[in-house]
Amino acid sequence: MFVHLFCTVWVVVSLCDGVAAAGSPRHIVFIVADDLGWNDVGLHNPDMITPNIDRLAREGVILNQSYVQPLCSPSRSAFMSGYYPFKTGLQHMVILNYQPVCLPLNITILPQKLKELGYATHIVGKWHNGFCSWNCTPTYRGFDSFFGYYNAQEDYYTHTTAGFLDYRNNTSPERTENGTYSTFQFTDVAIDIIQRHDKNQPLFLYLPFQAVHAPIEVPPQYEALYPNVKTEDRRKFCGMVSALDEAVGNITKTLTDSGLMDDTLILFTADNGGWITEHGNNYPLRGGKFTVYEGGTRAVAFLHGSGLENNGTVFDGLIHAVDWLPTLTAAAGGTPESDRDGFNLWPSLSTGSPSPRTEVVYNYDSHTLPTEGHAAIRVGDYKLIDGYPGLYTGWYKPEQVTSDLNLTNIKDWATKYQLFNLKDDPTEHNDLSTSHPDIVKQLAARLAWYEKQAVPPNYPLLPDPKSNPQLYGNVWSPGWC
Repeated sequence: MFVHLFCTVWVVVSLCDGVAAAGSPRHIVFIVADDLGWNDVGLHNPDMITPNIDRLAREGVILNQSYVQPLCSPSRSAFMSGYYPFKTGLQHMVILNYQPVCLPLNITILPQKLKELGYATHIVGKWHNGFCSWNCTPTYRGFDSFFGYYNAQEDYYTHTTAGFLDYRNNTSPERTENGTYSTFQFTDVAIDIIQRHDKNQPLFLYLPFQAVHAPIEVPPQYEALYPNVKTEDRRKFCGMVSALDEAVGNITKTLTDSGLMDDTLILFTADNGGWITEHGNNYPLRGGKFTVYEGGTRAVAFLHGSGLENNGTVFDGLIHAVDWLPTLTAAAGGTPESDRDGFNLWPSLSTGSPSPRTEVVYNYDSHTLPTEGHAAIRVGDYKLIDGYPGLYTGWYKPEQVTSDLNLTNIKDWATKYQLFNLKDDPTEHNDLSTSHPDIVKQLAARLAWYEKQAVPPNYPLLPDPKSNPQLYGNVWSPGWC
């Protein structure tokens, strides 16, 4: 229905959508904060020192109901592909360093779409969409350049994971930056890209920072910003967030100094909720990373800059990670994909008009151990969780150290439903499944419709011996699948 409503104006609007002020191309900077919790920014928590993120959000459009997946690889695959992860085999856990798995190669992903529109495309930071084949890696999938790492996490200074280097400058191992804090390094690389960019060509800069994912590491001057935080690792985590905020400020200053800022659209989002046992925080939302509760899936997010007519507002419409491929394609002046799970929300987001999205699938994982949650769907204001909800089921305050993992036998959850009215109960305290069996039935039927479209999780358990970094000079490397 949305396509029909907008088809009349789309022909006209699309001619201008990819153009910023005075006919300049619209640049796009897509920033992802890894494991940033709902309560880990000053917007939601006055104890957090994030002046740059807060300012950009308040000047732009705060995305109040922007959903992601409960974990890293699934969200990143959704950002890039426009498909729910249960349709690409990436719905269970994350891609591990020894698995011959990547985002399916038959999918045209976001940087490829933008290259077709004439964009220079660069990625700085964490890929985590698979690397077993060179064809899975960023510079073979539409990016002109890549500086960063392939896997889920690594040391912020040595850039190693499981004892081996995972740090690349394009396709070559980067061995010279041992000891440089990654947030600083990624910022410097991004600044260099911006400063050297030809402003007459549109720029797509994808910045999936390592921060603030574990391990909990930060230079001491940032930890020192939080003397009132008594828990050491939470104090360090807060410092990591402030270092990230400083990076965002330095990048936006460079955009301004380079004359690009007025023509730049910035998208900022977390990839999932904060990781409770690694000191991220989502209070007052329930749960966190590894759950389909709101704390694991409702992301800190905002848009800022070029093309927005409704600055200084909060957008309450539904958004999902799969929407960014068609939405950013439209913002760039292209024709958005219409045969995927994502909606083109650019007409809504740029003007503040209602979102065409009325439902969100949080996940569907048929694996026997769906650690991040079996299945959940939201339709309108109602949310149904089917079966196991994931590892964290409580409400956790910022310095609450917890080992409260939901390790109950997953089979015990198999026939359980939980139903919440998120408009009245956004923190998911009141389960309505018993009092509203009719709504449970309706949402369960809708979820079953999606389940029929799912492919099995692509999650081999045994390490592929060909992945051994010792075969490649002690570097995690492609070329073995």
